[in-house]
Amino acid sequence: MREEKFRMFLEVGVSLSAERNYNRLLERILLCVMELSNCDAGTLYLLENGALHFKIMRNNTMNTYSGGDGSDCGLPPVAVTRESVCALALLDNKTIRVEDAYHCTEYDLTGPMRYDAITGYHTQSMIVVPMRNREGGKIGVLQLINAQDEEGNVIPFEDEIVLAVESVASQAAITVQNVRYIQQIKNLFHSFVKVMSSAVDERTPYNGSHTRHMAMYGDRFLDFLNQRAIAAGEDIPFTPSHKEEVLMSVWLHDIGKLVTPLEVMNKMHRLLPEQYSDFVHRLEVIRLRGEIQLLSGQITAAEKDALCRAAQDARTLVDAVNGCGFVTDERLAELDALSRRTYMDSNGCEQPWITPEEYAMLSIRKGTLSDGERTVMEEHVVVTGKLLSQIEFSEELSHVRQWASSHHEMLNGSGYPNHLSGDEIPMEVRIISILDIFDALVADDRPYKPGMPIEKGLHILTIMAEKEGKLDPQLTKLFIESRCWENPESPPA
Repeated sequence: MREEKFRMFLEVGVSLSAERNYNRLLERILLCVMELSNCDAGTLYLLENGALHFKIMRNNTMNTYSGGDGSDCGLPPVAVTRESVCALALLDNKTIRVEDAYHCTEYDLTGPMRYDAITGYHTQSMIVVPMRNREGGKIGVLQLINAQDEEGNVIPFEDEIVLAVESVASQAAITVQNVRYIQQIKNLFHSFVKVMSSAVDERTPYNGSHTRHMAMYGDRFLDFLNQRAIAAGEDIPFTPSHKEEVLMSVWLHDIGKLVTPLEVMNKMHRLLPEQYSDFVHRLEVIRLRGEIQLLSGQITAAEKDALCRAAQDARTLVDAVNGCGFVTDERLAELDALSRRTYMDSNGCEQPWITPEEYAMLSIRKGTLSDGERTVMEEHVVVTGKLLSQIEFSEELSHVRQWASSHHEMLNGSGYPNHLSGDEIPMEVRIISILDIFDALVADDRPYKPGMPIEKGLHILTIMAEKEGKLDPQLTKLFIESRCWENPESPPA
């Protein structure tokens, strides 16, 4: 082998070993063997689902180049039977060399002949090289057509070139298999992550679509930011691996909720079910005590009716406050008055209409959680960090733990758990926070509030960004501009 070809052969091995993008790898394999053999055309087939599929096709004379971007070449797969020269090479694990296709009687070459008849091309010399891995597993086939000399004349493929192509095909098969393995491992990990995220959702009927919605919004928003950069002639801010890292953080951001008590996660009302049941039972006791007092002559019928109305009013007040989103000053005053009201039990002891614990829970201004319960709920980000610290993320996903466990940090330092502020909060975390808050505002499956209209949610995001300093103003503005929550297949929300 001439020195130049030998050097090219070595470079081919190095370049194939370094390539990890699947589509670029396939294209590089074909380009390398075509350059090594100085041929005019070539096709790379891969064995998938029991048939040989066209992956990359190049024909310099016909200016035909297809499949390099991962798109379908548009040709039907080749059945793995002995009637096809490509399939035959793979089945028999041997290289097939043809010096003149139109004078060959040993092999069925109707495929190349049909191509020539349609395109006007002339197939003359060709080699078909099987691609098998170390264990002998079938990977695919390389077909090269019309080797050329230095003047461009078609010649047979030389012995040393055939050996070189066979060597490259063997290495290429192993590389293809390795890249497939890597992709399979990544797919397995992504599937596992989504299963874990679904496990959080399955624990509760509430927030069931939260992470999935965030991932969908995030995917579209990152694409929007990339498209905006391209339109401005700038480098994209999110490469495929960077985007994958952000979205992985989104999928895992609530993984800590796996250990959050359900009575906190699912708390629809300020009072726990047993507290509310005790309160209702107490009102019934008060009503019955009134009946007894009436019968024993201790109170009049009018006083008994007033007592029953007061009990009903107390029930109405507690029902109104128990599940509302926000408790007004007027309601707080009514609760305060109710908290001071007492009755005499059967033992002659004075008892409150609502207990101090019930009063404290009903007086929660916003939401349904007490300070203690909110602390328990907020612990999920700490648990997220602890759980993710046990996963050995690849270098491409090395920030997932940090980003996923920081999504409740606010720019003004009011967030948790570490009260980060300003430049301490990475851009990726700022984006995840916007996605999280937006879905929390507009979601209609939260236990403590109804979902609000989209535009109202966006207005609140704007206030949090521009007035309260909690969110990144520029990213919030771009998020609103992107309309990434809208389904492109349906009318805008």
